[in-house]
Amino acid sequence: MTLASLSPQAALPSPSTAVWQLGPFPLRAYALCIIAGIVLACWVTERRLRQRGVAPGAVLDIAVWAVPAGIIGARIYHVITSPEKYFGAGGEPLKAFYIWEGGLGIWGAVAGGALGAWIAARQLGIPFGVVADALAPGLPLAQAVGRLGNWFNNELFGGRTTLPWGLEIHRMDPDNPGHALRDDAGQPILEPGLYHPTFLYEGLWNLGVVALVVILDRRLKLGRGRAFALYVMGYTVGRFWIELMRTDEANQILGVRLNVWTAALVFLGALIYFVRVRGPRDYLIPLGAAAATTPPATSDLSQVDLSERETAARTAAPEGYRVVSEEQYAAWQDTGVVPPEPATDEGSQPGGGEPLGDAAPVDRPSTDDEPADELSASDSDRADAAGVRPADRDS
Repeated sequence: MTLASLSPQAALPSPSTAVWQLGPFPLRAYALCIIAGIVLACWVTERRLRQRGVAPGAVLDIAVWAVPAGIIGARIYHVITSPEKYFGAGGEPLKAFYIWEGGLGIWGAVAGGALGAWIAARQLGIPFGVVADALAPGLPLAQAVGRLGNWFNNELFGGRTTLPWGLEIHRMDPDNPGHALRDDAGQPILEPGLYHPTFLYEGLWNLGVVALVVILDRRLKLGRGRAFALYVMGYTVGRFWIELMRTDEANQILGVRLNVWTAALVFLGALIYFVRVRGPRDYLIPLGAAAATTPPATSDLSQVDLSERETAARTAAPEGYRVVSEEQYAAWQDTGVVPPEPATDEGSQPGGGEPLGDAAPVDRPSTDDEPADELSASDSDRADAAGVRPADRDS
């Protein structure tokens, strides 16, 4: 007998209904939670993109590609890792397309969403690393909100628990999805005992990952996709131990759930990327009409017609972006003047042919993410930061 078993348990209730009929249309709690998470992620990403110089509204252009691709990727991962439900004995292949019946894998969602965001970033002329870093805290926030859908569905819980808290689970009606079975008195039927709310553990862990990314990104000024790699590492560590607690059916490898192996491998990949990739943050200056209509952040309000500039910013999309250093971006915000492009030095190239880089190297002090002994090895990066490399280099 343990101290936990002697403690009074607080029973966390679960909803008995996860689907409501709005006329002929079913309104599903899981879908509402996913949509709310996407909206929050877009809001956070938009704010972070604006801080890096991206024009207003770019996140909507990115979401048009990333959200459908993420949903498709999530479904593909689920079908591939649980094929017996659709292609095994008694399986129905057409149900692989029935996304509304549930079955989405976060690993496929991130991979598919990243592909969609990459396509959108190339079209907008934004480095993919800038988009990924902007999304880094928004994605775990969306996941935390989306996990509430599992609470409504009475799913993805862990085993029985004697801890001071535990989750009540309803016995759901297989003939009426989204509703609990009811007894003769019309009361929803509960499973015996209390269970680990693993979806709640994951949701709270994801909020911690949001805080981790925001704090370290602000302190270390992460760039080149390293903020996104930090999110991946933080999420997979939590998913590893939470997955071990779950009791729902899942395919296994060597007696361990498939998603546990996936979490471990993805963590290692993100760790290698985070350690090996170095370089300063990229900031963007819009080119074309938008460059002339973007107000400097510290302008004297008495000298700026805000209504005129806000209208112009909404109607004029940038023709592209120049990638600049943080210092150049700050100077542009103060003055509104786009820094000149450094002239290339063809004579310094071997053989007198085409330049090896787009511009001559620009001397800049080293930062925490760019040690002094790496300065000579990263001249091309600093030339890029001077604003002359194509904006979709990281794509």
